[in-house]
Order: sequence, then C-alpha cells, then structure tokens
Amino acid sequence: MTALRIVRLANFVTPRSGGLRTALRCLGAGYRAAGHEPVLVIPGERASDEMIGPDRVITLPAPVVPGTGGYRVLVGRAPLRQLLEALGPDRLEVSDRSTLRWTGAWARAHGVPSLMVSHESLTGLLGVWGTPAPLGQRLADRLNARSAATYDQIVCTTGWAAAEFRRIGTSNLTQVPLGVDLEAFHPDRRNPEVRAEYVADGEVLLVHCSRLSPEKRPELAVDALAALRAAGVPATLVVVGDGPRRGALAQRAAGLPVHFTGFLPDRDRVAALLASADVVVAPGPVETFGLAGLEALACGTPVVVNAASALPEVVGDAGLGADGTGAAFAEAIGALLARSEPVRRAAARARAEGFGWSASVEGFLRAHDAPVRSDAPVGAYGRSGVPQGGELRPNA
Repeated sequence: MTALRIVRLANFVTPRSGGLRTALRCLGAGYRAAGHEPVLVIPGERASDEMIGPDRVITLPAPVVPGTGGYRVLVGRAPLRQLLEALGPDRLEVSDRSTLRWTGAWARAHGVPSLMVSHESLTGLLGVWGTPAPLGQRLADRLNARSAATYDQIVCTTGWAAAEFRRIGTSNLTQVPLGVDLEAFHPDRRNPEVRAEYVADGEVLLVHCSRLSPEKRPELAVDALAALRAAGVPATLVVVGDGPRRGALAQRAAGLPVHFTGFLPDRDRVAALLASADVVVAPGPVETFGLAGLEALACGTPVVVNAASALPEVVGDAGLGADGTGAAFAEAIGALLARSEPVRRAAARARAEGFGWSASVEGFLRAHDAPVRSDAPVGAYGRSGVPQGGELRPNA
C-alpha cells in the first residue's frame, strides 16, 4: 500500500476549541493508523513545527479575530504557499471556508487532489448574523458553488449540512458522519460525587457544554432553566465552556442556580458531568453535527437540541428537538424526564454506538481516494478511533 502525505489546514483551532479540535485529532490518528502521514497546519501566536503525540502539527503565526474570544485565522498567503510547496502533499484537506478558500486553486494548479470539509452551514450562519433570508441564500449559493468548483470533493457530516450544496446541484459531494469516543464517554463515567456537587437527591441536573459564543445560543439553556424553575421543577444548570458571551450569560443567570465551570481541559471530568446529568442541552441553531451532544449520548444522557440544527438527525429518538425559545426547551426537557430513566439512558447509549470513529476515518479516506488498510489494528487509535496519547496543543 502506498502511504500518502495528507496535509490538513484548519482555522479557528485553539487549546480551548471543541468539536473541530476533536475531529482533527481523531481523524489524523485514524489516517496514521491506516498507514498514511497526516500533517496538520493551524494558526497560532508563534511559528512551530512539532510532534504532538504521534502527529506532526505545524503552527503559523496568525492574528486574533476580534470578538471571538481568541480564535485566529491564517491570512498570509505567501508563508502558507511556501509551506505547502515544501511539504509536497499527496492530498489536501481544508477545514475552513473563510481565508483558506484559495488553497483549492493552489492544489489544482499543483496536481494535488483536494477536499474541503464543510463544518458549518453558510446559510445558517448568515441568518444568525442577521442577513435577510433571500439575500443570505443567494450569497451562500454563490460561495458554495465556488467551493464546489474549486475543490475535488466537498465533505459534509450530516444531510442537514449537505442540503445547501444539494440545493445548487453539487455533484462532487460526499456525506461522512463524525464519530465519538465510546470508551472515554461511557455510562460508567456517571459519578454520584460529581452530581452531589450541584444537586441534592431528587433534583434535576442539566448540563450545557459548548463554546459560549452567539451562534451557539447558550442563553437558551439559561432561559430553559428559568422556565423549569418557574414551573416548580428543582433544576440546576452547569455550563461547561467559555467564550465571549460568558459575562452576558452570568448576568442573565443572576438569581438562578447556574454554575459556570469555564473551559475544562480534563476530558474525564467533562465525561463525568455529562454522564451524571439528567439531560444535556444543545441549543445551537446552526450546528452541523454536534460532537458534544453525541458525547452526552455516549454517556447515556439524552439531549434536547435545537430543531433548526442538524442535531435532530444525529440524536434520533434518543433526544428531542425544540424550537428556539427557553419555554420550548423546558417543555422538551420535561418530556425526556417523563421517560423511565433506564429506558432513556439505554436509548442514548445505543444511538451513540452507531457513530464509531473507525467508520468516519474510512469514509474520509475514501473521499480522498486514499487506500484504506483493512488490516489496520483497531487498537492503533482506540476501539472507537481515538488516538492513544497526545493532545492537539497549538500555541496560544
């Protein structure tokens, strides 16, 4: 089998970013286990080229985007162009639809097969930013058509995310779901001591785990708690994550039992919180996959998601979709709590078991037209596709 150098480019990756960082880490580990050489290029404060665990991660200096809480983007084309020419990739994979769009043309000019991963819905983001729907759709269609014409393959992780490409008749479109670490996120992570830190026996523990930024709509989790408390439900909310909306959320939550943990680097602690919760709330309206929600399901905890997002497609009957109001989320939480706890927890775990990382890795490699080693030892990147050791740590 011929080993391929798969160079992957991504913006908006920091030590505190969530789903994208997880996907990059797990896919890269899977590529290496399949016999290929993944190289990840990301933005950071300083230049570096280092092995992090088994993976090569190259950081290029890049500016912070104002108002994003520390996210950086690669804007200088010359340094990246020089790096790409030095690396000589056999395949190019781009997880960005902003400043890196030009790399598809570079790949084509150099005879390198290329793939763009659509981690967000442009139509949805434009709507969140207040763009009128007709104008937003026209802009999204125009930009998506350019991407589809520039890259050899467009990969979307859900049918919801793929819909805006299907709308314009994109022929080079592949749908590949992401995965979840079924070992790290498991019902056995449920911890009575962790739960007792926040609620007493008989009370309801809600968890919201995401970046606290406008497109995630974290205020809906607080509003849902307020509605539940007003209805006499003894509920408490734990908010895991940080971001530019944290201050406003703290003001909104004044007088309510809301605990802000900030960013938690300890994955075991996050898993314990998800497994110890009664319901996890994922209110983002433009989520294209929602790894945090899937991790909650793997822990045996049902999830209430925004009905406008891709998450109803992911959670299936192990969760419920709700319209974008606190009252609607509170009603859905109540409906899940009305189900027998063993039944709802078993359904959550069963749903998550359909999303292993190994299948995701194989799907991405096929989209790359790259060999997939059928004899690759599954243990090389964990039974569910998770690398053994090493954490993505770009320069902060």
